[in-house]
Amino acid sequence: MELHDVWFVLIAVLWTGYFFLEGFDFGVGILTRLLARDRPERRVLINTIGPVWDGNEVWLLTAGGATFAAFPEWYATLFSGFYLPLLLILVCLIVRGVAFEYRVKRPEENWQRNWETAIFWTSLLPAFLWGVAFGNIVGGVKIDRNFEYVGNVWDLLNPYALLGGLVTLTLFTFHGAVFTALKTVGDIRERARKLASQVGLVTAVLALVFLLWTQIDSGDAKSLVALLVAVGALVAALVANQAGREGWSFALSGVTIVAAVAMLFLTLFPNVMPSSLDANWSLTVTNASSSPYTLKIMTWCAGIATPLVLLYQSWTYWVFRKRIGTQHIAETSH
Repeated sequence: MELHDVWFVLIAVLWTGYFFLEGFDFGVGILTRLLARDRPERRVLINTIGPVWDGNEVWLLTAGGATFAAFPEWYATLFSGFYLPLLLILVCLIVRGVAFEYRVKRPEENWQRNWETAIFWTSLLPAFLWGVAFGNIVGGVKIDRNFEYVGNVWDLLNPYALLGGLVTLTLFTFHGAVFTALKTVGDIRERARKLASQVGLVTAVLALVFLLWTQIDSGDAKSLVALLVAVGALVAALVANQAGREGWSFALSGVTIVAAVAMLFLTLFPNVMPSSLDANWSLTVTNASSSPYTLKIMTWCAGIATPLVLLYQSWTYWVFRKRIGTQHIAETSH
């Protein structure tokens, strides 16, 4: 296996980790409006991800940085062609981070309510837009012979990509609901399980249609296996959630995300960004990659740093593993 193939796999792993971790993170943010009935319950939801949300976003930074260094042509075409949606995602992530930190800096009702509303919308929009972005990456976009995107933003809003956006939105909401059930106690835990069952059924239908569409268009035997694993894990997650096994349900919803993202990258390889105008103009792991020397240096750095980062983040989740409920919320919200 060539180094550019290795880095394609590593970038796929980084995006998988990001969607697994930030998926329930976004889901919990969405649930602050769909599940929480009052401010104490919203604070419970926010506190479940309070210690980890910023660490989850590191996976995005690493995936973007790795793409820039390993596949500069891919990075350039992606960020120039998808400029507006990626800018919107970036603005959402910035506002979301500010909302987490500033919502309790002042005691006024309007101040806190506005920041909590911002958390909801800045969780919902990226959850949808990431699916749209990856739907376009896998489905192909207008790239010319110079490897430049020549379409416009409306070309990105095609049926396949929009369906991908609905899949990530519902899947992350389901993932967040089972995470909430796993991390809370009392009435909010029971309602999270009930909501997870409802959202999970919608997710299963949308995901099945989207993955089958992908398989028919560009799949092979390997992607078919990933499809079956994703659908099977999602059904098993729904069964586990119904049985009150929140840990199993969360793990299986995570397997669904991992298998679904793996399927997308399997159908994509050896392309990194297919051209819908001419297959010969597609960006591939070969024509979009950096020099072998650059990839070699990157591989050594990643081999040393990655295990340390994984150990630290795992330790963070272990420290904050306890369940919480409204009884753990102080009387004052300031």
